[in-house]
Amino acid sequence: MNSIKVSVIVPIYGIEKYLSKCIDSILQQSFKDFELILVDDGSPDNCPKICDDFANVDKRVKVIHKPNGGLLSARKAGLEAALGTHIAYVDGDDWVDHFYLDTLYKLAIANDADLVVTGHFREFDGKIETIKPNNTGFYDEEKIKSKILPKAIYNGEFCEHGMSTYVWNKLFKKDLLEKVLFDVPNDIVMGEDAAITYSYLALSKRLVISKIPLYYYRQRHDSIVKSIENPKTEYYRLGLLMNFLKTKLSGVLDLENLNQQITYYLYSQILVRSGGLIYNEKRDSWFNPFLNTTKKSKVVVYSSGSFGQHILSTNLKTEYFKITKWIDVDFHDLKIGETTVNPISSISNNEFDYLIIATINPSVHKSLKTELELMGINQSKIVKPNTDEATIKSLLEDLGFNQDFIFNLNKTNSLTQI
Repeated sequence: MNSIKVSVIVPIYGIEKYLSKCIDSILQQSFKDFELILVDDGSPDNCPKICDDFANVDKRVKVIHKPNGGLLSARKAGLEAALGTHIAYVDGDDWVDHFYLDTLYKLAIANDADLVVTGHFREFDGKIETIKPNNTGFYDEEKIKSKILPKAIYNGEFCEHGMSTYVWNKLFKKDLLEKVLFDVPNDIVMGEDAAITYSYLALSKRLVISKIPLYYYRQRHDSIVKSIENPKTEYYRLGLLMNFLKTKLSGVLDLENLNQQITYYLYSQILVRSGGLIYNEKRDSWFNPFLNTTKKSKVVVYSSGSFGQHILSTNLKTEYFKITKWIDVDFHDLKIGETTVNPISSISNNEFDYLIIATINPSVHKSLKTELELMGINQSKIVKPNTDEATIKSLLEDLGFNQDFIFNLNKTNSLTQI
């Protein structure tokens, strides 16, 4: 008789430095009725050997070696081999709490939940921050459709999710996940987690959200998204994700609500990927989303995360702003061009015109703005992105996205390489 209750699936590629810690944390779980499926997605480093070494000493470990096919293909391969009634995903460069599986499984069984969502820890440069989800509690099918789904992708404030996209802070039922995951095209290589999470949520009838943090997400310097390789290609990929979400959610959400959620989600992803500045060939002009700022404004950029890095990289090519300083509370050694990250205490009001907080999350923006105010920074100098819906829709149309959010790669009035 099969005693496996949870299959833990770890997609693996190029993370040998972190993999052993990840695997150890899973094998040391207080919960015992699980299997660990390590999916080596053609990793070019020492990861395949690390996987095999663990499998040789622990019978709970199952290893799949496959040619490189991307994250989705690895998750699918793991699911195909899974024997558990429930599925948990762990990224190979992260690690989990000792009671990770025990807590997830008890939450699922106690509530007969199709989906369990929990909190997590964010580890960056040795600092650990606790992230807790909103809307904790139990939701039946009616409440999922009326309370959760209408705000899951966009909660009404730009651009904050009502439910996180991540698959790794969640527990899924295998039989329901099989109906979702294999429908996600492998061509979706941006936002894979969102494609799984939101389409799965649309089929869920019982949901439990807990604030208990169980998962350690490692934000690495070398994992942050790098410069755009080709705008048209990347926006085409984003279009694939958005169109998939519209297709999967159209049966459970009001069309106006669904279009609004996806419009803001798409816009937010474009902002982060482009560093804010987007060239609109149709209008032969740069779209600058940062309210009040103009070309050659003296600007301080706050945040060395993905968005902040893209702002610096894009500005290095366009010289649109005069960036006087780059700051972050998570001060660390990072350099783009000749600009390095400095602590937030290093700035004064007289050296800049505007300060851009490089985040699309309004809760983070508000919190950081408060901290800056306490440091004596003039609040009128701190700017937000343009979130006018009509402006966003016009921009997306100009760039080549149609009403179903598919990006036309062949449209001439589109993006050019920065």
